[in-house]
Amino acid sequence: MTQTPYRLAVLASGRGSNLQALLDAIAAGALPARVAGVFSDKPACGAIAIARENGLHHVALRPRDFADRAAHDDALFSAVADVQPDLIVCAGYLRIITEATVRRFEDRMINLHPSLLPRHKGLDTHAAALAAGDAEHGASVHAVVPALDDGPVLAQARIPVLAGDTPDALAGRLRPREHALLVACVDAIARGRARLRDGCWAFDGRALAAPLRLGDDDALHAGAGHA
Repeated sequence: MTQTPYRLAVLASGRGSNLQALLDAIAAGALPARVAGVFSDKPACGAIAIARENGLHHVALRPRDFADRAAHDDALFSAVADVQPDLIVCAGYLRIITEATVRRFEDRMINLHPSLLPRHKGLDTHAAALAAGDAEHGASVHAVVPALDDGPVLAQARIPVLAGDTPDALAGRLRPREHALLVACVDAIARGRARLRDGCWAFDGRALAAPLRLGDDDALHAGAGHA
């Protein structure tokens, strides 16, 4: 019996490099999933262009065409629900999602955030890390909850902050690690190795006491240990 591929709905607002990383991993046979749809708040963004070039189902709805945030979310996420995703991946999606929408897809939505959460929530994280004098910077994959960038963190990728770094330099050096982190996390979830239950992540059946870490081999490893 052929197993149905794990279905991903990808949300993005920008260039779509994380979407491309997922598609590359799928094409290489390294990620047992398929992108069932790409969704955005910006019709002209790179992610929608990538979706179009790859023949993927895509929907882009401009917030200004709706009465308020709730109406936009209702329309966009109804389109997301139509593709029956197993997992919603926010990969550079820059809008705050309403609490009602988050509750609708509870435990089925993750976000890639460019900082070592709980440090530097929100926008401009690279500049924030430099302003804070951080020795390390990185990215986190976390479950989406109503509070901004506050969901339980599954895994993180870390890079050193170097003398003379600028926000653009730091972002550029982090980007390939973000891609690898996102692919590794989606792979772990798709294979059933990572599961979110009652607000906590478990990996290989054991509750995580700390986020997993992306190693130099692009695999996830226990950080401070398991509970």
